[in-house]
Amino acid sequence: MGRVSTTPRRAGVALAVLTALLVSGCSRPAERRPDPTPTSAAAPTATPAPTASVPGADPAARAAALVASLADEDLVGQVLMPYAYGDAATRVSPGSAAGNQALAGVDTPAQMVEKYRLGGLILVGFSADDPTKGNQETTNVDNPKQVRALTDGLRAAAGRLPAGPAPFLVGTDQEHGVVTRITDGVTLLPSALAAGAAGRPELTEAAWRAAGAELAAMGINLDFAPVADVLVTRSTVIGSRSYGADPKVAAGQVAGAVRGLQAAGVAATVKHFPGHGHSAADSHEGLPVLDQPRKTLETGAWPPFSAAIDAGTMAVMSAHLDARSVDPGTAATFSHKLLTGVLRGQLGFQGVVITDGMNMPPAKRWSPGEAAVRALKAGNDLILMPPNVRQAYDGLLAALRDGSLPRTRLVEAATRVLTMKFKLADRPTPELSTLAGPAHRKAAEDLAAAAVTVLRGACGGGVRGPVTVTASGGREHTRAALTEALRAAGVEVVARGGTVVHLVGYGDGAGDLRADAAVTVAMDTPYVLAKAKSPTLLATYSSSRASMTALAGVLAGKARPDGRSPVPVSGLPATTCGA
Repeated sequence: MGRVSTTPRRAGVALAVLTALLVSGCSRPAERRPDPTPTSAAAPTATPAPTASVPGADPAARAAALVASLADEDLVGQVLMPYAYGDAATRVSPGSAAGNQALAGVDTPAQMVEKYRLGGLILVGFSADDPTKGNQETTNVDNPKQVRALTDGLRAAAGRLPAGPAPFLVGTDQEHGVVTRITDGVTLLPSALAAGAAGRPELTEAAWRAAGAELAAMGINLDFAPVADVLVTRSTVIGSRSYGADPKVAAGQVAGAVRGLQAAGVAATVKHFPGHGHSAADSHEGLPVLDQPRKTLETGAWPPFSAAIDAGTMAVMSAHLDARSVDPGTAATFSHKLLTGVLRGQLGFQGVVITDGMNMPPAKRWSPGEAAVRALKAGNDLILMPPNVRQAYDGLLAALRDGSLPRTRLVEAATRVLTMKFKLADRPTPELSTLAGPAHRKAAEDLAAAAVTVLRGACGGGVRGPVTVTASGGREHTRAALTEALRAAGVEVVARGGTVVHLVGYGDGAGDLRADAAVTVAMDTPYVLAKAKSPTLLATYSSSRASMTALAGVLAGKARPDGRSPVPVSGLPATTCGA
């Protein structure tokens, strides 16, 4: 597939000019807000300016033309991206309908799109090891066929709106690793930390191109990935979601992921600016503090964001982080100094800035409406996951009409969002049959194989005799996957009495280790290996099937573990395999 054109810095100049020209044109009386009573009737429609409907026209020009035709209600809808309850657009369970009523006063996701003239929706969900599950109120995802039907239904509802010529945004957090919303029937990449261990951005780019093609086939065109945080603390909320502790290495990896994802027609969203890896606290629970000097952030936290901007990332996610050296006491989500001064001014980003979940504690100190207004005024363009859609929508409209939200800011934000949409327009949607195909699996396996690291013991050579695979609690699925991969590689696996290979993963500590294990393998951050007594210590940084296949190749003596730990582990080298 051809690469999406991404020139954010040059596009920013045109956007500023177009926005200035549009402001007076958008200062007309608003259309009447749609009847709040949910209905299956189509939402109000308007005839867009001709340029907006011309395929292949300049995205910024198409966006400007469409913005000029939209009422206030439509502009507000374009800057909101809530979640919804239900796994289908128009038919949901009674429980999901009740959830949508509490969230937005409607029964179904399609009604939510129509009533609030939404420009996008985020698909949510969680797994057992997911550090972000605190703000995942429900799940919309089951399998690729279901996801595609859901996204088709959402687009049908959005197509009847005045902003219909612009592609509807469907986003999700498909980071791969512990934060992966869709896990069944897709190619699963190894974690970001595994890619950092591999140290080969070209493999990362190829793997993310495959992952992006699969998202596009399911109707998802916005991924809240990759994570650009540099892991300088032992953060459990970031952990293996990061590419590592070296900002230069992370920068190359993030840029590769951005290029791969956007080459497949899916917008990348690098996160969490100004750098969640510089705090061990969890913004899903409170407001983490970054107490480092500004210079430390500039050299140690921001290089991956700069690299992503240079690679053309379409979006950056702002974080609920208090960067004391820049704007003390203010979460970055609400900091004009950080988002407008640093991200746009110093780093030169001109694309879409998206908030982290507004249903997280640092954003809930205000009402949904006030929080949305504050976030928009700080420099965000898209408000993600407001805890109450009606209140966020009404709050933005009220602020626009009483002048506390400058019209120029709303027009600018909506124009940026629509420009991104038109960059994604006119792309063919891949068939679902492309999912988990041989080429995609190979891209994941190549990256996983390059990541396997030996931190203690001989560099390769395999294990002797039959093997017994054990794992810490709750990892039976992964243990079975490694057992299958070992047998496929020609290694005898027995239930007991063999050479013990023990697996540990996310959240495990010293109590999850086995003293009698000949080989201990870390499938997440490798810090726990510092306490392991095994003569051989390996790290895959990931429990994906591709990673278990790669591990089996090393244990069978058929592959060399050439990875290097991307984070320091006390008392252990980055690798025992050469320099």
